[in-house]
Amino acid sequence: MSGRGPDGVSIPRPQAGQNPQHLLATLLGEYFDSPEADLPSAAVVAMLREFGISEASARSALSRLIRRGLIATRRVGRQSTYHITPQTIASHRAYMHRFLTFGAEPPPWTGDWTVVAFSLPEPGQAHRHHVRKTLGALGFVRLYDSVWIKPGREPQAPRQAMSAILADVERARWSVMCAQFDEESGPHGPAAAYDLDCLATAYRAFIDQYSGVRDAVHAGEVDTAQAFVVRTSVMDSWRSLVLIDPDLPEHLLPAPWPRQHARETFLDIHAALGPLAEARLVEVATPYWPAAASWVNHFRLAKDSSLGISGGTRDA
Repeated sequence: MSGRGPDGVSIPRPQAGQNPQHLLATLLGEYFDSPEADLPSAAVVAMLREFGISEASARSALSRLIRRGLIATRRVGRQSTYHITPQTIASHRAYMHRFLTFGAEPPPWTGDWTVVAFSLPEPGQAHRHHVRKTLGALGFVRLYDSVWIKPGREPQAPRQAMSAILADVERARWSVMCAQFDEESGPHGPAAAYDLDCLATAYRAFIDQYSGVRDAVHAGEVDTAQAFVVRTSVMDSWRSLVLIDPDLPEHLLPAPWPRQHARETFLDIHAALGPLAEARLVEVATPYWPAAASWVNHFRLAKDSSLGISGGTRDA
């Protein structure tokens, strides 16, 4: 499923070693938005086959998403079918809204940072690892060994997390506070905790990878089969950047900051390939699921950035 665009530009193809469970969750979030859709397992296998995923791996991914509660089963006649739970749909909408609107506007800034400081007894290595992993998942980074920070005033989540982890740990001490730094951008300020050069390099790599693809899209060089794979590839790549970008205020970012160029590249490809990717998904699923065209649609970015559904096409 490879292809060539203008001037021999390479069109992304399925990558070996993709996580089938992660890929299936992405596809469900991108193209399905109703708990009433009864999805046969054979259609799921056909969808994932487009990415080089074997039938055994596809069915294993389906089973894992069931165990996670993201999808559920029900009987339609003699056949078991699968449907996305309402809770999963709500979660997918929120995530898609975040990924498609990220970077659209500078974050509001009051100068506040949420700070977590902790002290653990020497034998507490396992708890220390747990704390660090949890704080990282909440968007915190380490300023000093046991001092972690995050831009904005959001003390509730880290307070609950620290209490849950350390409440029964003898001699453990921790504090959650909101603070302002006298010197935000200097070598001893909070901005020094972030590897912004590495993040800028990642954004530029994204631009380099997809600028040619963007040209190929505009030249009409991407067919429906390629569009399905390319649109998923660009979303996964963009999502990875969103998840590691702390979204610092503009005055803390080195200039020129490449995120806006990367964002425009992503949105252009994602929006332009939406109808083609949707058509390909309907094409591969219909032999196993005749009602596919009635249920498959795709997310796109609405001008007002509101979240809703219009004409079978979802706006994020």
